[in-house]
Amino acid sequence: MATTTLAEVTAELAELEDPKAREVNARHGDDHGVHLGALRALAKRLKTQQDLARQLWATGDASARLLAILICRPRAFERNELDVMVREARTPKVHDWLLNYVVKKSPHSEELRLAWFADPDPVVASAGWALTTERVTKKPESLDLPGLLGVIETEMKDAPDRLQWAMNHCLAQIGIEHAEHRERAIGIGERLEVLKDYPTSPGCTSPFAPTWISEMVRRAG
Repeated sequence: MATTTLAEVTAELAELEDPKAREVNARHGDDHGVHLGALRALAKRLKTQQDLARQLWATGDASARLLAILICRPRAFERNELDVMVREARTPKVHDWLLNYVVKKSPHSEELRLAWFADPDPVVASAGWALTTERVTKKPESLDLPGLLGVIETEMKDAPDRLQWAMNHCLAQIGIEHAEHRERAIGIGERLEVLKDYPTSPGCTSPFAPTWISEMVRRAG
């Protein structure tokens, strides 16, 4: 399918549309109706096609954008292009895939992390926090971890949901990965009680930071 056109792909996406899948996804704030497995199978056939990926993204359709993420060349996007894309990615699945599959692989990721971290748009700011959490885990050098904990302690309680979730993840990763900050991270989580009562399925770890930190540290043994 090396010469597949946008029209052909959008027609195939329309055929794959499942109203029940759309209904389930809508409960999580998403607006696509194609099963992710079907999207991945289609992407495997299409292989990498950067021009087609840009065309699919430009449609604004969530299924098309998810497919675009799967067939794009992450390092081919310019910094400003990625900035616009993150601001356009309003639903959780598109936002998460764009960050994890594209932005994190981009040579512009650190510059964008710094630009997004304190953005007035809470969804964009959540992207900055997600990239910061990645650095907390994989490349903490030069990060001000006490400073991050201070911002979390001051702002997380009243942050909008998506931003609060991202800040909470960062709090947990600091506590998990950095023993010297673990006691403070747990203390912040206990005082703020963010996600303390979040429903957690059997066998899954609670996103409540003190529980999350303690469980992951226990598993690491």
